[in-house]
Amino acid sequence: MTKMPRQLFIATLGLTVALGGCASPSPQLYTIAPVSGAEHKAGPAVIVLQQISLARYLERQQIVRSSEGYKLDVLENDWWGEPLSAMLSRVLVEELSQRLPQSTVLGESGAVSVSPDATVELNILRLDQDAAGHVILQAQASINYKDQEAPRLQSFRFSVPPSGSDVQGEVAAISVALGQLADKLAPIIATGRTAR
Repeated sequence: MTKMPRQLFIATLGLTVALGGCASPSPQLYTIAPVSGAEHKAGPAVIVLQQISLARYLERQQIVRSSEGYKLDVLENDWWGEPLSAMLSRVLVEELSQRLPQSTVLGESGAVSVSPDATVELNILRLDQDAAGHVILQAQASINYKDQEAPRLQSFRFSVPPSGSDVQGEVAAISVALGQLADKLAPIIATGRTAR
């Protein structure tokens, strides 16, 4: 059995310690919480929320803090607990179900498949903080009814101040903004009329 030269041993030990010191801590995981809103008595019997389309800069595990000033501020160690599109869909299905109690609201990506009376398609164009620190949710929606040829199209923009300057404050503001989106979508889906 050959012995490792002392200098090689010290170099290997130093490299091991250096690599160990570079290891980043486990990421903090966050989730969006559903927010309750006003109920509407009317509504299609079955509503399917299609998979939500995200702006490409949001398609990452890390939470995007801001996209202001031509630069992305991405939080390296603060991650979403699941893919953002799937989480937005899951929470929005729950929020629309609460607001439209006469309807059954399903997500397209779920295991249950039916012939819907209405489908909702969403593009999320922006979901991060502006220069003032407010969370901006910018979205486009298309609501398609089984018995109508032309879909209802609507654009939305919400600005919500965070409850704190930390990541948890931003995520709480995102939850509020998504609840506001559900508040605006529910009456459109229920009545077929574009929101004012």
